[in-house]
Amino acid sequence: MEESGGKPEELERKQSEPATGVRLKRQLTLTNGVATTVSIIIGSGIFLSPKGVLRGTGSVGLSLIVWSLSGVLSLLGALCYVELGTTIPKSGGTYTYLYEIFGPWVGFMRVWQRFLLSGPAARAVMSITIANYALYPFFAPCPVPYLATRLIAAASMALIGFLNYYSVRLAAQMNNALTLLKVGALGIIIIFGGIQLARGETENLEPTKAFEGTTSSVGDAMVSFYSALWAFNGWQALNALIEEVINPTRNLVLTIVISMPLVTIIYLLTNIAYFTAMTPAELLASDAVAVTFGNRLLGVMSWVIPLAVAVSTFASLLTGTLAYSRVYMVAARDGIMPRILSMIQVDRLTPAPAVILPIFLSLIMLIPEDVYKLLSLLGFVSWLSYAVAVSGLLWWRYKKPDLPRPIKVAQRLNLAIPLIFVCLCLFMVVVSFLSAPVECGIGVAVMFSAIPVYAIFVHWKYKPAWFLSFEAYVTSRLQLILHVVPQDPAVKIN
Repeated sequence: MEESGGKPEELERKQSEPATGVRLKRQLTLTNGVATTVSIIIGSGIFLSPKGVLRGTGSVGLSLIVWSLSGVLSLLGALCYVELGTTIPKSGGTYTYLYEIFGPWVGFMRVWQRFLLSGPAARAVMSITIANYALYPFFAPCPVPYLATRLIAAASMALIGFLNYYSVRLAAQMNNALTLLKVGALGIIIIFGGIQLARGETENLEPTKAFEGTTSSVGDAMVSFYSALWAFNGWQALNALIEEVINPTRNLVLTIVISMPLVTIIYLLTNIAYFTAMTPAELLASDAVAVTFGNRLLGVMSWVIPLAVAVSTFASLLTGTLAYSRVYMVAARDGIMPRILSMIQVDRLTPAPAVILPIFLSLIMLIPEDVYKLLSLLGFVSWLSYAVAVSGLLWWRYKKPDLPRPIKVAQRLNLAIPLIFVCLCLFMVVVSFLSAPVECGIGVAVMFSAIPVYAIFVHWKYKPAWFLSFEAYVTSRLQLILHVVPQDPAVKIN
């Protein structure tokens, strides 16, 4: 046998690599990780949620406390996901943890509901938000026409799909730039709020007045957390991309340590700025808090604020598509979704089918006029999934105590962090169901419809020959159209 003359590590790597070498690259740096997390969290929430938080709390002081605590609670969830992500180093995020800990049935229930309903609905809602705010300066004070909104929304989704199809690096770099723009836009609000404070506009923030009107209802105060935590959602996004993160054990931790305090501070300062320009009653009367702020303080430059909301939401949708397309890719790689979704574009090394096919479903969601009704079921299913995933973290600590865990969050804090977070998730599930029982009921129905679908299309091993031939034909045709091939074997979890 001939000797290769190479280093043992190189020889082992070459022997373990298939001939194609087609796989996603580790090319996301710490900067990309922070930008991804911040970009997904800071979407339209900070421009919409202040009204809901103030309505529930009744006072400026308590609303600021709720924003602060929501940042802390979101950090707890992010720390739990750091342990999960470093213990199970596979992309896919919540789906992957449910699949690996509880099995393919549970994993499929999560990915089926997200693929069929919540993912397309979320993208549709965000693209409509982009269109509404981008067109606002041209139509105000009249509402934006339905057709104009849908055309801009569809164009936004098409552009985002193309960017994620064309290059992971390009999508990440564009996200870096857009994240700077959205943080800069919030910086404008914060700076003008600071100017207001310097002018003595502190009446709403003075200790003697800040807590006037505070609700006496514990239920209302607790419901206010729902709006605030919705604005923080996205802390788990980088876990879905972990196979593409350079040095994930280090960078996942640093991303959370940097991103969550940064977002919390930005949110607090932004809310303080709002209250320097508006009384609580005026804020509650506004349908677009940031736009009202801009109209009062920015004068002829007030158009910057609706544009900033559009850019901010576009960046979140861009990064969300980057992250959550990996969920479908990993599920297909695990054999519980159509095989075509697991394949990689041979020239671009991007998961083209997992990016493009969900975009088509999202375009269909643009047809209804009131797609916003679906938002309630999005939150319900997400928080339920987080609760089950973090419960799985606790279960594996009992079942597999010797499993390598590079980051042991739960052990170091006596399990307090995961237990508190699971309770928080269950609270959010209950609030979701009480506030929108019909929409949440639809979410439950779609989730459980996964059981017969899984039984027929995945669990049943002896399918008719005609079905297998048809599946192979469709897959091969899509492979030719999209120029994709199966990727190299995935990371295996023992």
